[in-house]
Amino acid sequence: MDWYFKVLRNYATFRGRAHRREFWMFTLVNLILFGVLHVIDRIIGWHTLSLLYELLVLVPSLAVQVRRLHDTDRSWRWLLLLLFPVIGWLALLAFYSQHGTPQENRFGPEPKLFA
Repeated sequence: MDWYFKVLRNYATFRGRAHRREFWMFTLVNLILFGVLHVIDRIIGWHTLSLLYELLVLVPSLAVQVRRLHDTDRSWRWLLLLLFPVIGWLALLAFYSQHGTPQENRFGPEPKLFA
């Protein structure tokens, strides 16, 4: 959960780099929370809890994606691949899964990894 809260604390920070673990742990917790809220929505007959949650984490999600791309020495413009279904999504998945540059790059120093 520390990784999830770290992303939320840096909710609008589009500068710097995000470690691979930070990105994937945020994504995992985000999917689990969305799934739970979606099930609750279905049970009560609403569609607002999951929608509200997704709107609240939209900016932090974009920010961590940009920082993850920075860690692989790519600019935010690569996020435009989201506009191309399947091929673009698979390319971004590959970028998110790659190791970051081991030394400082044009986006800053290597992100610190905490336990």
